[in-house]
Amino acid sequence: MGRSLDDIIAARLPDEQVAIEAHRDASKQHVEGLRELRQIAGKAQADIASALNITQPSVSKIEKQTDMHLSTLRNYVEAVGGELELTVKLPKRPALRIHHLGDLAPVGVVPAQKKSGDPSPRRRHG
Repeated sequence: MGRSLDDIIAARLPDEQVAIEAHRDASKQHVEGLRELRQIAGKAQADIASALNITQPSVSKIEKQTDMHLSTLRNYVEAVGGELELTVKLPKRPALRIHHLGDLAPVGVVPAQKKSGDPSPRRRHG
C-alpha cells in the first residue's frame, strides 16, 4: 500500500516540513475561478441563484465567463459570503486598493438624464 502525503512530509527534515506547509498554505490562497470559490464557500449553484434572484443555469454561465462587469463579480462574491477587493499594482509603487469602482449610485442620487438633442445614450461602464 502507498504512503500518504502526510507520511511523506513527516519523513522530511523539520525545516523541509515547515517549507512544505508554508507552500501548502499559500496554495490555498489561490482559486482557479468562481466555481472553485463557490465550492470553497460550501455553496451550491442553486444557493447562489437564489441569493442573486437568477436561475441556476445563469449561475453556471457566470462561472464560465472570462469577461464580466465588476458589479456582476461583486454580486457573485457577496452571494458566496465574500467581499470583493480590487487592488492595482503599479511598477515601483506599493499596491493600491480601489474602494468605490463599480459601486452603485448612492441612494437618492438621480442618474444623469439624456439631454435633448444628444443623439447618443449614456452608458455606464463597470
